[in-house]
Amino acid sequence: MNSFKNIFLLLLIVFIVSGCAVAIIGGVAVGTSFAIDNRSSGNYVEDQNIKIKFDHLFYQDEALSEKTHVNVASYNRQVLLTGEVQTHHQKLALDNIIKQIKNIRHHYNEVIIAPSSSYSSRSNDVYLTSKIKTAIFSHIKQLDAAQVKVVTENASVFLMGLVSREQGDQITEIVRTTHGVKRVIKLFEYTKAHSKQL
Repeated sequence: MNSFKNIFLLLLIVFIVSGCAVAIIGGVAVGTSFAIDNRSSGNYVEDQNIKIKFDHLFYQDEALSEKTHVNVASYNRQVLLTGEVQTHHQKLALDNIIKQIKNIRHHYNEVIIAPSSSYSSRSNDVYLTSKIKTAIFSHIKQLDAAQVKVVTENASVFLMGLVSREQGDQITEIVRTTHGVKRVIKLFEYTKAHSKQL
């Protein structure tokens, strides 16, 4: 009986230690993410909250959410809406949802009035986003994935983030010359720091 208890206690200790190790590693990962992200830690968290709040309000309105295809992205409390709706009234309804969310500095409603995009179109958008991110971060070494948000909708690419003007121009050129991209929309905020040699 004692040996069973000893084995149980040993397994329990291993489980607890393992759990602590995961928590510590997770903490380091979050800390590193903040360190390489030009956003303040407050804005980083707020961007996550904005998306959660939008999704909550959007899916509460079943008449709106069931008949539309809408994506939301937030970076440094600037919000981008993309996708397709059936009517102008539905597009305005999205603006009304945004108005209910605090701490948004600005929003871009780039949703179009059109039939919802096909599965193949959305799959292509995912592929283009991955392709673009790989190209950007392999060509511009000083950039990290946390500094730039790439949103692709029907082969139109929206670029958000906090970058220098030099970096912004380089990113735009990379995206513009990527095969399959129809158009590039820059929504960057530019840092005041002097551009580094890229």
